[in-house]
Amino acid sequence: MVIRYAVLTSSDTGSVGKRVDTSGDAIVEIMSGAGHKMVERVILPDDFERLSEQIATWCDSGDIDLVLTTGGTGLSSRDVMPEVTRRLIDLEIPGVAEAMRAESLKVTRMAMISRAMTGARGSTLIINLPGSTGGVRDNLGVVLPVIGHAVEVLQDRQTGSHPN
Repeated sequence: MVIRYAVLTSSDTGSVGKRVDTSGDAIVEIMSGAGHKMVERVILPDDFERLSEQIATWCDSGDIDLVLTTGGTGLSSRDVMPEVTRRLIDLEIPGVAEAMRAESLKVTRMAMISRAMTGARGSTLIINLPGSTGGVRDNLGVVLPVIGHAVEVLQDRQTGSHPN
């Protein structure tokens, strides 16, 4: 199954060209390498309303199966991605975020303070990833094997039994 995905980077400095979006690049590299199709990629400042509008637009369009966000999951007052996601989703999927944190803890203790969450708005899956390249690689590597099945179930396209 080819997943149509969008990448949203939450970064004040990245949105004005003062930081290279290496975490977004890592998402595209991993997802494209797995045969999935990027539909759109946007960098926005850490602004609750702008981030909310972008994700809602993608989810409600019917053109995106998966929204992958990067950045904004820490403890800074500007880190609002979990709150944005919580506001938008119809269904929380905590096991995905729990699995990402558990695997990340093997690499860094800082994983304990990640507030990333996962959920669905309609039939679109939303996954918050860290704002670092290493964090994206570690976290996306954990969940990539189940993303296709999750999207199929959300879209009532389940093809059979659960994959291992």
